[in-house]
Amino acid sequence: MTDRELDAAGVTDPALREAYRRCRALNARHGRTYFLATRLLPVERRPAVHALYGFARWADDIVDALGTGAGPERRDAELSALQRELDKGLRDGNSTEPVVRAVADTARRYGIDHGHFADFMTAMRSDLVVTDYADYAALRRYTHGSAAVIGLQMLPVLGTVVPRGAAAPHAAALGVAFQLTNFLRDVGEDLDRGRVYLPADLLAAHGVHRALLRWCRDTGRRDRRVTTALKEFGALTRAVYREAAPGLAMLEPVSRPCIRAAFVLYGGILEAVARDGWSVLHRRAVVPRRRRAVVAADGLARVAAARLRARGGVRRPDARPLAPCPPVPGEVA
Repeated sequence: MTDRELDAAGVTDPALREAYRRCRALNARHGRTYFLATRLLPVERRPAVHALYGFARWADDIVDALGTGAGPERRDAELSALQRELDKGLRDGNSTEPVVRAVADTARRYGIDHGHFADFMTAMRSDLVVTDYADYAALRRYTHGSAAVIGLQMLPVLGTVVPRGAAAPHAAALGVAFQLTNFLRDVGEDLDRGRVYLPADLLAAHGVHRALLRWCRDTGRRDRRVTTALKEFGALTRAVYREAAPGLAMLEPVSRPCIRAAFVLYGGILEAVARDGWSVLHRRAVVPRRRRAVVAADGLARVAAARLRARGGVRRPDARPLAPCPPVPGEVA
């Protein structure tokens, strides 16, 4: 975390400043796409976003600790310890864990519902024992805690020009859209962790099962049945982006460039998967650097425009949203 960001956010305690810096480092290391988008936020809001995502990354690291000798029992114990620290931090603002201290401070400053953190931790714990999902409805129940609540945590930080309850379903959908995109991109890596997030009934409808996925992963071979199933999951993911898109215009103008950039970049991952022939079992699809640079430049232009508009007056909380939605990934604008 830069001193400028922390000063702007009013974070003065040295230990708390260091806690926020640690969250920023976690976000930078694990979340390149969203870290880039966060740079488009007003400086005073960036520490809060890094705290929320840094905490989520830390919990996820515990769950996905492979090659460290940490078996399910140890990871369960670490999650339990994290849960106790989180409960204490949210209750009284104190914690010996820097990341928890930062996220608890953010929750206090922005009045974030503590229930969102409880739902998130429940989802993280389920990853220790659940390795697949029977159908899309079961997967969406999981993504409520693992992703939708992240969007809901973010909403008070981003601010809205409509009542927050009106924007909440779209914010939740955006969190889910991002995670479904990750699931599609990371099918091979998740399989190596023993997990299959693609719904079992969707796979079975195309004659796909775990053993076939494993065979494709191990041999580097392709199978049209797998490709067809991946395409259907991609279509489901695009539908969630459509749920999320109207919410961008409901955010405060100064926050829209950040979330729009994340929307476009994550959508770019979905498009990259398709361009790469749905080869997610063999390699990770990435958004080209040039595309990332173009999105960042567009975001900076939108930030400048939002600041110019802000000088002309403050919009009422009940003002109608005016900004257009970006195109949904894979669809014509």
